Order: sequence, then structure tokens, then C-alpha cells
Amino acid sequence: MSYATEYERSLRDPEGFWSEQARALPWFEAPDPARILSQDDNGAWRWFAGGRMNTCHMALDAHVEAGRGDQVALIYDSPVTGQVQKITYRELLEQVALTAGALAGLGVGKGDRVIVYMPMVPEAAIAMLACARIGAIHSVVFGGFAPPELATRIDDAAPKAVLCASCGIEVSTVIPYKPLVDEAVDLAEHKPAHTVVLQRPQVEAELDRPGDLDWQAWLSEAEPVACTPVDATDPLYILYTSGTTGKPKGVVRDNGGHAVALHYSMKAIYDCDVGDVFWAASDVGWVVGHSYIVYGPLLRGCTSVLFEGKPVRTPDAGVYWRVIQDHGVRSFFVAPTAFRAIKKEDPDCRLKDRYDISSLTYQFVAGERLDPPTYHWLEDHLHIPVIDHWWQTETGWSMCANMAGVELLETKPGSPTLPVPGYDLRILDEQGREVGPNDEGAVVIREPLPPGALPTIWGDHQRYLDAYWSAYEGFYLTGDEGYRDEDGYVYIMGRMDDVINVAGHRLSTGAMEEVVAEHPAVAECAVVGVADADKGQIPLGLVLLKDGVNVSADELEKELIQRIRQAVGAFANFKRVVIVERLPKTRSGKILRATLRKMIDGVPYTVPSTIDDPAIVPEIEAHLRDRGVM
Repeated sequence: MSYATEYERSLRDPEGFWSEQARALPWFEAPDPARILSQDDNGAWRWFAGGRMNTCHMALDAHVEAGRGDQVALIYDSPVTGQVQKITYRELLEQVALTAGALAGLGVGKGDRVIVYMPMVPEAAIAMLACARIGAIHSVVFGGFAPPELATRIDDAAPKAVLCASCGIEVSTVIPYKPLVDEAVDLAEHKPAHTVVLQRPQVEAELDRPGDLDWQAWLSEAEPVACTPVDATDPLYILYTSGTTGKPKGVVRDNGGHAVALHYSMKAIYDCDVGDVFWAASDVGWVVGHSYIVYGPLLRGCTSVLFEGKPVRTPDAGVYWRVIQDHGVRSFFVAPTAFRAIKKEDPDCRLKDRYDISSLTYQFVAGERLDPPTYHWLEDHLHIPVIDHWWQTETGWSMCANMAGVELLETKPGSPTLPVPGYDLRILDEQGREVGPNDEGAVVIREPLPPGALPTIWGDHQRYLDAYWSAYEGFYLTGDEGYRDEDGYVYIMGRMDDVINVAGHRLSTGAMEEVVAEHPAVAECAVVGVADADKGQIPLGLVLLKDGVNVSADELEKELIQRIRQAVGAFANFKRVVIVERLPKTRSGKILRATLRKMIDGVPYTVPSTIDDPAIVPEIEAHLRDRGVM
């Protein structure tokens, strides 16, 4: 079937299309044919009402029952600890069933919440699946989140228990977790009854509070339990994402739509099926880790790589190629920022030549815009399809992609290709009118959203309506700005607040970043709009140089100004460039443009808890003052 046929059918007959995908999964009770798509009491669209299931059963038990128990389910590869562990579907099922029994022993049951605060270790995935097994709702918080942020999530989710590790490891730095959890619990109004700690050899946590439990001792007293049937519309997890008000939004994912969407996407988008090795180099604390380290690959019967390391310094910029070789990875998915880090240390990709990566069939990237220079670098060195795709925490899986398992289309640098089946994507102007080819506007999705997307915000449905559905009636607001070209290809140019207005001209900082990044001396860059008394806003470029480059700041600034004038136009008013040693980023690799903008404009700001290294903020301020920007 062609992409065009599949996409058209998904919009013309969504119930028929998704009902067919649902039949590929092992339900306890099939969804009601009359309610494949319905609306709940809040008016939110819901998928597969009447269906009874269990996500853990679909991801583990069903594969063991089908005779695949000896197939490897998870490969734990940890260069920071020197460990490699392969866990079969049968072994994983046994560990999950026992952990689920241990949770039940704490009084955790269907609908109860459990916070998971762990690094990239197998027990993190086991904890998530164990919650799913008994119908509990997990909320994974990125390991190392600051106590105030963790406390906010504890108060919002009101968990019965917190499952954590004694520490995480960032390259060679060991970060004790238990003191962070203890402080968060002290700050929170809600007090979880239990904190269960996985003791790692690098740090032994003090279990000195009421309710503290040692993970291994806890399991030793447990008995395995069977799966608890749940409704397709029951919540599977809550995952918090940043909100414009500063209070994180608890994105809710249901069981049925989530399972159907991810099972479909593994083959349709990533071209991975039973027995194939899939690797998403992310973290279980982010949506990529939920969807494509834990649930997606296991639902499809694939082998998933769980990697505890970094693209560089664990031990070097060749570690990705080593993992691909050692485990026979077929499809690899990582954020572009990882490859920019590799490119900075190994510009000619020479370390790749040490390894046999012939198993690698597709290179997927997402999480931020794939800038054309990075795209071309990957294409030149990998000689396989390099596939950009675009999605969000809220959707749980891709909204736009070049669908390797359906029909591989022409790739255009800078574009995540075309909308995925189920997503009726439009570009609207401020008045809600659809714009023509190459005209930028708000990227929206016409209702209903397909399976897998969020049906609400935990405990605050009005916030869900206000944040996503109030701007354009009948359309989900992605918060991104972009356009479609004459062939319908989608281009995401950045968040709507990253679009700046220079003397009446609406300009995308993403478009300017593409031009700046093309300069041979530039390893990475960010362009932000800063306040200007005459023009409203003007762009400022922050650039990180490649290793070994010898260029003066004034010379580089002149060259980049000329490049922007040629590629964008003089009206862009791009006149300032500051060379920095690092760019402030979240732990998932996104540049903190809003923080930079406020810093430069002298507006009060709070350093986000998601920042990779808080010490970078005074460094950036010093560079900006030295260049007379602040």
C-alpha cells in the first residue's frame, strides 16, 4: 500500500483504519465496534471504548505465550559502568510480575500512582511495566530532577510510592538520588507511604526514614501476580511537560490508544518487526524513552537497547557505532544534538570506520529541528536513509515522518516529510485561515487526534482545553510554527514564540540558524530574538566553534552577517554574533532559547530545572557582557 492511500484512508475512515490496527493486538475483550471513536463526558475524543486489555500483557505475556520467550527483549548497555546485560522476554516477564506483586504488597492497585525516579537501568523499565501490569499509573520523573520540581510532581500525582535508585551516573560523575528524593518529599504536601531504593554499587543510600525499603529485600518477600484487566480508556501513565505558566502539565496517556498507535508505528514508521533490534538513545524520563525504549519495541516483539551513556566521553565519539555493531541495531533514533556533539569531536567521522555497522538500515532523528548541515553530515557518512520526524510529548508518537515501513519517499533536508496517518495537519494564519504553500503559520491538527495522543491533563481538563484547543476551534494547537511546500512537505521552523517580529517582518529564528550552521567554523548555534527599541526585535546569534578552528570574533561576525543578508535578506537585521563555549540546554538536548531571550532582555527569569548544567548560565552572561550585549 502506498503512503498516499494509507494516509487518505486514515482521514476518510478513521474508525475503520484504526479498528484494523487494533485487531493486530491481543485484547482480553475487543473494543466495541460501535465505539471505536467516541467522546467522553468532557467532550474529549476517546479511542476503543469497551475494549479490555493490559499493556504489560500485550508487551510481554503475549510474546512468551506465542513461543518467543527466549528472544532477547532488552539489551542493557552501560559504558559508564562497563556492563552489558541481555534480558529475554521470559526473564523480563518474571521480573516484572514479581515487581508488580511487590507493589501490590504495598497496597498499590488499579488507578493508584507511582513515581519512578531512576537512571537508565533495567529496573526503570521493569518498574514501568510492573505498574502497567496491576493497572497502576506510573509517572516517570527524569533522574536527577531538582527536589522542588520532583515535589511539584509528587503533589500533582499524589503517588502511593516512589521507586528510585541510589544514584545516577553522568559520564564519570555519580549523582546520589536518595537525598534529592528525601528533600522533595519534605517539600511536598503529599507524603508517599513508601520509598523503594535500588542500591547501586557506586553509592549506598541511607534507608533511614519511615517507609524506606531496599529494592532487593522488597522483592524477596513478594509473589508474582497476573495482569489486571483495564479499560482501553484507563490511564497508563502521566508524563509531565513544561507549561507556559511554570507549573508542569501532566500529560495523560491511555492504555488502548497508546498500544495501538505504538504497535502500528514500529512497523509503519521505523520498519521494525518481531526480532529486529531497535535503539532509541534517549532516557526513560522523556517521552521517547516511554514510547520507544520501553513500550513500542516490546509491543511489536522487537529487541530494545537500553543505553546508559552519552554520545561522547563514554568513552569517546565512537560509542554509538560500537553499540550498533555489538547488538546488530537495525533502526537507530536519537536527537540531532547528539550528532552535533559527535561531529564536533570527530568531524570526519573516522571513529565509525573501526566498527561494522552494516546492520543499520535507517537513521532516525527527532526531538529538535534537524538542521541541514547535520543532515548532510549523516547522509555523507552513513549512506543510508536519514529520516527526520516530528512529534511531541503530548502526541506520544510521530505527527510527521518519512514512513520507512509503508513507502520511503524523497527526503528534503529540513523537512520531516509528510503527516503520518491519522494526523490531519493544517497551517493556519492568526485569523484561523488556511495558508498556501510556503506561507508560514501555526501548525495545527484537525480533530480528532489519532490514538495515542493525550485525552486530558491530569487533574485539570480545563487547562487541557485552554492550552491546546482554545486558539482555533476544532484544531489542536501544536505550538509550533511552520509551512508546507508545493509538494505538501512540512517544515517545522520552531516554537511559535521563537518567531520574531523585526520591523513588521515575521522571521523564523530556525531559518537563520540553518544559515549560520552552514558556516564551516560553526559546530552549533542558536539565534534568538532580543528586544530593540527601533525594530521591536532583532536577531542575535550565539555560536559554538568547531575544535581547532582559528577565527576572530569580528571576522566571523562579518561573514555570518553577510550570509544572512544573502540567504534571508537585509531586513532580517542580523548584526550581532557572540562566540560561546557552550549553549544552555535541557538534559534532552533542547536549547533554552526562551531563557536566553529573557537573560539578554534583562527580564527576570528562572533557570529551568531541566537545564543540563546550571553553571553554564553565568558563563553565557559573561560572554554577553564582554561583547557588550548586556
